[in-house]
Amino acid sequence: MDNQTYNSIVSFIWGIADDCLRDVYVRGKYRDVILPMTVIRRLDAVLEETKPAVLMMKEKLDKAGITNQTAALCYAAGQSFYNSSPFCLRDLTSRAKKQTLKADFIAYLDGFSPNVQEILDKFKFRNQIDTMVDADILGAVIEKFVSPTINLSPNPVYKDEEKKEIRLPGLDNHTMGLIFEELIRRFNEENNEEAGEHFTPRDVVELMADLIFIPIADKIKDATYSCYDGACGTGGMLTVAQARLLELAEKTGKKVSIHLFGQEINPETYAIAKSDLLLQGQGDQADHIVFGSTLSNDQFPSYQFDFMLSNPPYGKSWKVDAEKLGGKKDIIDSRFVTYFDDDPKFSMIPRVSDGQLLFLLNNVSKMKKTTELGSRIAEVHNGSSLFTGDAGSGESNARRYLIENDLVEAIIALPENMFYNTGIGTYIWVLSNNKAEHRKGKIQLIDATSLKSPLRKNLGNKNCELTPEIRRQIVDLYMSFEENEYSKIFNNNEFGYWKVTVLRPAYNRGWINPEG
Repeated sequence: MDNQTYNSIVSFIWGIADDCLRDVYVRGKYRDVILPMTVIRRLDAVLEETKPAVLMMKEKLDKAGITNQTAALCYAAGQSFYNSSPFCLRDLTSRAKKQTLKADFIAYLDGFSPNVQEILDKFKFRNQIDTMVDADILGAVIEKFVSPTINLSPNPVYKDEEKKEIRLPGLDNHTMGLIFEELIRRFNEENNEEAGEHFTPRDVVELMADLIFIPIADKIKDATYSCYDGACGTGGMLTVAQARLLELAEKTGKKVSIHLFGQEINPETYAIAKSDLLLQGQGDQADHIVFGSTLSNDQFPSYQFDFMLSNPPYGKSWKVDAEKLGGKKDIIDSRFVTYFDDDPKFSMIPRVSDGQLLFLLNNVSKMKKTTELGSRIAEVHNGSSLFTGDAGSGESNARRYLIENDLVEAIIALPENMFYNTGIGTYIWVLSNNKAEHRKGKIQLIDATSLKSPLRKNLGNKNCELTPEIRRQIVDLYMSFEENEYSKIFNNNEFGYWKVTVLRPAYNRGWINPEG
């Protein structure tokens, strides 16, 4: 699809909010309608051709008294999802009465498969129906999304009955995913204070993907790999990582596949992540995105992954998770309390006001130990993970565990004001349990704080970016592994320290013994 058509679709969907929602919703709430409706319309368009087959299969299953119908209906639909209601979305545009439209629209939504139902529930989209019906805009919103001026279907729209001249090209899964991500990006920019909590700028994600894959590009084989994000937000890190691995594999003539896994605690961002993968035609991958807290309800306890990227919340209390784990003093989770240095209960539990190091330890616990590549991790932290905690504290013990196990390859200081909702300094930790020989026993510190390009317009706190050239420069600094004005290299043992409390004898000036 050419850029002009792509941009016209994005602009059309973006304009629906101003056309239909302006007097009913505040700008920060437009996404509550536009994002789920974009998902619904795309799924609806994909399912239109097989709708008769699904309805026929539904009738047969009902007559046979079969209640577990999901697999059969997905097969009939030819997708990992289906809609068994008697309606397509465009059928609802003829409803003149508001209550008839409401009832039929609800029946239409109820016809979707369980995986789509979960997405709608997490979006809380049904909560918007009464608001739109009362304001009499539901019909207008539906009409906009089925407008003949845009095509959200994978099939082209023709000018003639002979189907020789295309009026609107079909929208493939990849481009649909890009359109959805662009809408998310725009909404995040409109509402960046909230979005910054779970949205990592794409330039930072691209750098993290480069740091994960480029160093081992020559070792990629014809194989299946896995990638995990325990704080996956909208899933951007996973999809960028997937694209980068496939790109590098193609350059080296390798055929690879990658399985994506993620966990997210925020309902809306969880729904976005699953939606994005469904829209890209990756229904099996969407099933690997799970809901819940990674710290207190890890849903991949026995899994190990080849690659892991994450931007965990920093400066955020994990007190609720600590209580669910039995209370901070009684936590025995082997991800955070382990056997180390002859201590069977070596605790790496940080203070409850900041749990970001726990996400890093969670990733470390999922590293592969028996493969040629091992596992590689890239994770964003603020300065707390580097400096907080005295010797013997949970934070210090976590750093000691990582360094003495020779897992830390590099720590890269990013420019300030890189993120949307904070101007504080941030750092990318790069870990591997299969270091190259020249990196063993050493840690590289890269100061990239001055490597930035100013934005023409600030996006919240973000006033600079990492251009492709700057990202390439940072990766080159990492790959060359040499000391210069940006790069310093230290032995692991140079980071170790003890804190000793020295007590001085009290001196009483009011008394002198006979010996003076």
